[in-house]
Amino acid sequence: MARSHSSVPVELRVRGAFDAGAADVRWAHALLLATPAHFGYMAGALKDFFERIYRPCLDHTGGLPFTLIVKGDTDVDGAVASVRKIATGLRWNLVLPPVTVVGPSADADLDRARELGATLAAGVAEGIF
Repeated sequence: MARSHSSVPVELRVRGAFDAGAADVRWAHALLLATPAHFGYMAGALKDFFERIYRPCLDHTGGLPFTLIVKGDTDVDGAVASVRKIATGLRWNLVLPPVTVVGPSADADLDRARELGATLAAGVAEGIF
């Protein structure tokens, strides 16, 4: 979760899915969601997060910029689609293409994930997102 005010560096909150709540989402100016893909779907922890924050955030976080990292052994498409579907219901705005990794992760995958987070943070800091 990232938050910035004009010409102020980005402030970050890092929360596990079970620890994050609606107050964290309402605080944030952007979200970077990360999940493994299990059985063609997002992890249960992220689904639990969405179930807990959906109603409390529905009328308060429309337009919230977000992006996503998904890692799966064989397929990530279902997980990406399921997160996007829920985020669409919340009226969040996917501002950067998700980073997806299928199979074993490599240093290049970690670099892509870091770059995604840095780009999201820079966009928040500059008021682009």
